[in-house]
Amino acid sequence: MNAGLLLLRLAVGLLIAGHGVQKVSFHLGGHGLAGGTEEFRHDGFRGGRLTALVAGGGQIGAGLFLTAGLLTPLAAMAAMGVMTVAATVKWSKGLWVQNDGYEYPLVLVVVSAALALTGPGRWSLDHTLGITSWPVWIAVAVIVIGPLSGLLTRVVLHQPSPTVERAPHARPAD
Repeated sequence: MNAGLLLLRLAVGLLIAGHGVQKVSFHLGGHGLAGGTEEFRHDGFRGGRLTALVAGGGQIGAGLFLTAGLLTPLAAMAAMGVMTVAATVKWSKGLWVQNDGYEYPLVLVVVSAALALTGPGRWSLDHTLGITSWPVWIAVAVIVIGPLSGLLTRVVLHQPSPTVERAPHARPAD
């Protein structure tokens, strides 16, 4: 079980952190902070550079903490928050990733929730520091607060799409 949890934490944590690195640098195929800023603007978010920095930093931190198994419920909560925002961006495209859907962010949210419930296992910094058990209520709170924080972020930072108004004399296209 501990080997499985370590493998899961390594894969998911490093992937989440890698997404953050892409948002703020040219590493791992990223387009630098300017590219991350433009990505958020293109997706309709306010804040530009600050939004890219916070999202990228949140993904890097959450991913590295999950990888290390450090403060696992809190890391899972942060990961669920940022990946919920990613899922909302892709929501209109449907579930499946081949259509640029929200499948992949959803998987990362669910895996993060599972890690919050199971804990990181013995091969983790939580275990090394003697944090061997988190109360169930913390895991449940994390599973609720993480996605809700992502949804709230979407509501607060997302700008509605501008509506195109036609001149009163213009005819609708056929």
